[in-house]
Amino acid sequence: MAYVIVGTCINDAACVDVCPVDCIHPTPREPGFASADMLFVDPAICIDCNACAEACPVNAIYPESQLPPALARYREINAQLAQAHRAASGAPA
Repeated sequence: MAYVIVGTCINDAACVDVCPVDCIHPTPREPGFASADMLFVDPAICIDCNACAEACPVNAIYPESQLPPALARYREINAQLAQAHRAASGAPA
C-alpha cells in the first residue's frame, strides 16, 4: 500500500519536508514544482509512514486503501506521474 495525493493538493510542500524517503514529487528543488497542479507519491518508494498525511494542511493525502470512491482515480494518476518522473530522472521503473 502507498499514500495517494488527490486534486485538492495546494502544492505547498509541507508533505515533501516530512517524507523520510523522498517519495513525493516534484520537490521545490525539482523542475516543474512551481507549475505543478498537485504533487504525487511514488508508490514504489512510499513506506506508508503517514508523515505526509499528518503534515498536509488540506487533507489531500490518503492511504491507498482508504481513498473515497469519488477520488479513486487519483491512485492511477499518482502511479502514472511517478512512472513518468522515474523515466525522466533515469531512475529504475
